[in-house]
Amino acid sequence: MDAVQQDPIVSPAALKRRLGLPLLVLYGTGITVGAGIYVLIGAVAGHAGAYSSWAFALAAAVMALTAASYAELATRYPVSAGEAAYVRAAFNSRFLSTAVGSLRLATGIIAAAAVTLGGAGYIRQLIELPTPLIAIVIVVALGAVAAWGILESVILAGLLTLIEIGGLVLIVASALHSGISFGPALLAPPPFDATVLSGITFASLLAFFAFVGFEDLANVVEEARNPRRNIPWAMALTLLITSVLYILIAAISVSVVSPSLLATSPAPLSLVFGSVTGVSPTTFSAIAIVSTLNTILAQMTMTARVVYGMARQGDLPGIVGRVHAGTGTPLIATGLVMLAVTVLALAFPLERLAEITSLATLMTFALVNLSLLRIRSEGVAPDRAHLRVPLWIPLFGLVTSILMMASAFISP
Repeated sequence: MDAVQQDPIVSPAALKRRLGLPLLVLYGTGITVGAGIYVLIGAVAGHAGAYSSWAFALAAAVMALTAASYAELATRYPVSAGEAAYVRAAFNSRFLSTAVGSLRLATGIIAAAAVTLGGAGYIRQLIELPTPLIAIVIVVALGAVAAWGILESVILAGLLTLIEIGGLVLIVASALHSGISFGPALLAPPPFDATVLSGITFASLLAFFAFVGFEDLANVVEEARNPRRNIPWAMALTLLITSVLYILIAAISVSVVSPSLLATSPAPLSLVFGSVTGVSPTTFSAIAIVSTLNTILAQMTMTARVVYGMARQGDLPGIVGRVHAGTGTPLIATGLVMLAVTVLALAFPLERLAEITSLATLMTFALVNLSLLRIRSEGVAPDRAHLRVPLWIPLFGLVTSILMMASAFISP
């Protein structure tokens, strides 16, 4: 009797290492830029006014602390579902490991659902179709790409990233070519005034969420080539690229459009885009759609890897972590993520999903910094292949994460 042919779905295949540094940087930059700067500039300008670029600079500095903690932990424990692995290594607790992994899993699903609704809203400006139908089509189409293969997913995400960043670069280049004077908004220090400084501080809390996304690189570490070198570099370059773009865009925005008008506009960057380029807003709407689609694809790809990693660590049933031998992707995990994103996108409003995403992300950041502090306190020294950051970095990262969580409860 012929041997029974092995089902590729249940093959014990492993994830394939197909991502070099350029693709990792494109992936990280794409998911970080996402839809954030396209909508957040108005809210930031409403609080920081002419000093909006300082708010983004402050947010970048705060984010760099947690990014450095992630970089060390990703080199110590280069596995998918990194946050769960970090907590388990620090506290040797299956319960805490499962809890933080579930939190990270929920964050990815909720964020993807929120951006799906945002993308559907942009698409409706061009095509008049019901929002639920657009949302379903978006999730199914991008989920199919995520299931196809990690290389294919990241290449597509990279192409979309080039388009969405191209929109921001076009604004900067047009401002330079037109001779728009944005130097004062970029370089002039804010006055030592309590009202101005408090506005910048609060705006930085909003701007902080435009930088969320770099941490997703920790969850594709098993598909990265030379992860102990490339993952820290990808995180650092992602943060550098996005910081420079955000600060320049913020300075240009408040120089060509009044902060009060930006704050009340539902599409603030469209006003800026039109003012400095003279191009039709329809073109910018297309770029915004690309931006949202890129974020959804990257979030679903990352979240499926969290499911896979948690299954490998025993925190979820093993069947959801099985990798298809042909595609090299966790198909069952990807299908479950698609289903969950669709349900949430159809059941909850955008604002509520965004609020939950922000709070869950900060909770995860606090636990990651706390884990590194615990690991370092136990004297577990890394070998030469591991990155090692100063101990004050995770300490300050923990404190700032807690402060931002507190501000989320007390802010109006």
